Amino acid sequence: MNFELKPLSLVEAASEKCDVLLVLLTDSYKPAKDGFSAFVARTIKDGDTLTKAGKLLPLYKHSMAQATRVVLVGVGDGSPKQVRSGVLAALASVKSDKLKRLVLAFGNASTAASIKAAVASVADASYSFNTTKSKKEDNPLRDVLVAVSNATEVQASFERAVGIVEGVNLTKEWANRPANYATPTLLAKAAQAIATKNSKITCQVLGPKEVAKLGMGAFMAVAQGSDEPLRFIVLQYSGAAKSQTPTVLVGKGITFDSGGISIKPAAEMDEMKFDMCGAASVLGVFRTLATLKPAINVVGLIPSCENLLNGRAVKPGDVVTSMSGQTIEILNTDAEGRLVLCDALTYAERFKPRAVIDIATLTGACVVALGALRSGLFSPDEALANALIVAGDEAQDLCWRMPLDEEYAEGLKTSFADVANVAGRSGGAISAAKYLQRFTAKYPWAHLDIAGTAWKSGASKGATGRPVGLLVEYLLASRVVPQGSK
Repeated sequence: MNFELKPLSLVEAASEKCDVLLVLLTDSYKPAKDGFSAFVARTIKDGDTLTKAGKLLPLYKHSMAQATRVVLVGVGDGSPKQVRSGVLAALASVKSDKLKRLVLAFGNASTAASIKAAVASVADASYSFNTTKSKKEDNPLRDVLVAVSNATEVQASFERAVGIVEGVNLTKEWANRPANYATPTLLAKAAQAIATKNSKITCQVLGPKEVAKLGMGAFMAVAQGSDEPLRFIVLQYSGAAKSQTPTVLVGKGITFDSGGISIKPAAEMDEMKFDMCGAASVLGVFRTLATLKPAINVVGLIPSCENLLNGRAVKPGDVVTSMSGQTIEILNTDAEGRLVLCDALTYAERFKPRAVIDIATLTGACVVALGALRSGLFSPDEALANALIVAGDEAQDLCWRMPLDEEYAEGLKTSFADVANVAGRSGGAISAAKYLQRFTAKYPWAHLDIAGTAWKSGASKGATGRPVGLLVEYLLASRVVPQGSK
């Protein structure tokens, strides 16, 4: 999909030949002195709720517009949330195989935030997954022209939004793939493809022998139940001087999670192909970095394997030794994400990072706590946590900070190892974060539990692409090493 930004007034946008013209109208709409703008103003006056977010007035072959269809779209106060609501409603009303060129026009001057919301919403509404279909139902929408009167002011925000969309779409693509189309080996090839196309990105892929040499016993324990070989993917984006310390992103890459010996219920187990959404989001971030080319350094670490059960599968009660040297009693083989992540978090130390953020579909407990609206954010570092919250607000990719009181780690104590991999049911998302925290003493760290936000269930089942927007906004805004207390 090709996005373009043009400095056009409303009447100039109406003169663009297209299949659909969306006119975004805020409560404070003020018409220019042309016929089309005056018509819009009269329409608003005759229908006093037209500017309410999500309110639509469809028109067909209007005499003052070159578009086949015109839709007047209410976006309320023009906030990102209301722009998103309006654009999604409008595009749902005009979905058609004939929609190849779309013009989206702001009735008045746009803001950086509203531009980002509009671009993201168009991409979200028009996304389709075709990889495993015999008949490809390609999205007919090819060209999107965003028309604003103040294009120069919002150009940078527009370009950032388009870059984020590319990353989000790549994340959706890999997260939506079934496990046989997204093995650890295929995930590694996807990472290598990103690096091949960009000189600022390198990719190293480690296999079972290299991982064993590193002493990643926790990671290997999860992988040993599958015939698919594990892969440890190391991506590096070098946009700044080598002296600038990198931010490290660690994405959980369980390409399928049966639960192992602690097997999951059969109902909805197909959704466990989404257990690599953390890894997919790291791939998406690097796709965006390749487009935007910011002057920063970023490392992406993806420990990837399947969690299955065979004669070699790890058993409840087994004790393994992590790369850090800490021993772990595996009380539940379905708490495997934290096992692969802990070794990756130890590996991250070698980069002397300014901050490390792990991203994982880690716990059902986080879904219970926060639902699908906000990702769970855990960090003992005030500056890092606050920066991520601000980035989430900016991207409309929201998170909520959760507690990390030391008392939550009590349930992880065991007589047979340094730590158990699970505690009790209560506060499960927090005790999981407390487990990970044990491996992060040497750098500022944050954990994003995206179990409730990375995908949608039900009739609209599919990956959301979150939290690519949050991560990119954080990376682009982050210029100072977080100084909070550990």
